[in-house]
Amino acid sequence: MSFCPACLEEGPEHLPNLRRLVASRWIVLGCLALAILFVPEFLGIPLPRGPLLGIVAVTTVLNTLAWWRLRTASAASPLELFSQLLIDMAALGAIVFFSGGAANPLVSLLLPPVAIAALTLPGLLVAAIAGVAIGAYSLLMLVYVPLPIGDASRATQLHLIGMWLIFVVSTLLVSWLIVRMMRLVRERDAALAAAREQSLRDERVMALGTLAAGAAHELGTPLATMALLAGELANDPALTEPVREDIALLRQQIGVCKEIITGLSRRAGAERLENTPVQPADRWLDSVRQHWHAVRPQASSRLILGSDGVPPEIVADPRLEQALLNLLNNAANASPAPLEIRLAWGAGTLGIAIRDRGPGFPADVLAKAGQTSFPAHAAGSGIGLMLTRSAVEQLGGKLLLSNPEDGGALAQIELPLNRP
Repeated sequence: MSFCPACLEEGPEHLPNLRRLVASRWIVLGCLALAILFVPEFLGIPLPRGPLLGIVAVTTVLNTLAWWRLRTASAASPLELFSQLLIDMAALGAIVFFSGGAANPLVSLLLPPVAIAALTLPGLLVAAIAGVAIGAYSLLMLVYVPLPIGDASRATQLHLIGMWLIFVVSTLLVSWLIVRMMRLVRERDAALAAAREQSLRDERVMALGTLAAGAAHELGTPLATMALLAGELANDPALTEPVREDIALLRQQIGVCKEIITGLSRRAGAERLENTPVQPADRWLDSVRQHWHAVRPQASSRLILGSDGVPPEIVADPRLEQALLNLLNNAANASPAPLEIRLAWGAGTLGIAIRDRGPGFPADVLAKAGQTSFPAHAAGSGIGLMLTRSAVEQLGGKLLLSNPEDGGALAQIELPLNRP
């Protein structure tokens, strides 16, 4: 059996198991104290109450110290859980020693600590717990304080009843502990799977960002050539007025493309996101909306403030701007009707909702909600929602997609206002 030093380091995953063990020990200690006080009189079995109550008292003190330490603890090591299991086995072994040794049905309670160790501890510590349990049971067969019961048949009957009772208690205790611990394991596995998926999405987004920066660099030359040719065409005196208007629109769109590429290159390298300016949320959102209208002059929208008071200030993060542009483009592609952009804020949160009057989100889009990309289609490449979700989650927020009952589609971004 190999030794793993890293497996013995402190970690938050052992803390819930340790707290659960300390909490369940209070119940066991209470039951033992009641049994020591009342069972001998009820069954007519003489027991050395002084030593037994002393063992319960010492264990209670140790459990109180453990409970006090765990109140403010943020992590626990496997060795600490191992030591607590040893305390349980030592206390139980001492109680069984003073009450008949291995013939006492309580000796079966040495098994729950072994089961707990097998579920929570590294293999080396599990082997140690199992060895201690076997050694304690074997020693109690040889060294113990016998109970003076003269009637052999009555002793056998009490032993069988005690074995049944301890079996029931052990079954309930082990089942409860295993169910709770396995639930923690499943929750941890789900969190790890979600973190793995998020890491894969971030890697894909990073790769797309690298490709976008390269594309921005390469597109600079052809855009400059188009701008030059459009300028020469505009100076042709033979052109009609409608053609001149088309050329002016063409030059305006080329200028917008050059601004987008310049901003993309700057965000990819020279400009640090930590230095982005702080603006009132309504002013920033309106500037993003106007920028989008410059790219899509045929689209229309209206900005609605859904909260009273002074709008909060937010960091004008380029990632959030790009996420909003993706949602606006998707909404405009779905419906030619004017879009509703609603800004609302509350205690520590900021919400941006984009509503269109189209056919609504397909079922597969609602199910995946931007967790993965979709096949390319006529209106785009199919990665807009994935990029939007990734950007929003990097900012500490979340993206919500829904289809309202009165038609259309609703995309909501919820962000924390206290984000550093």
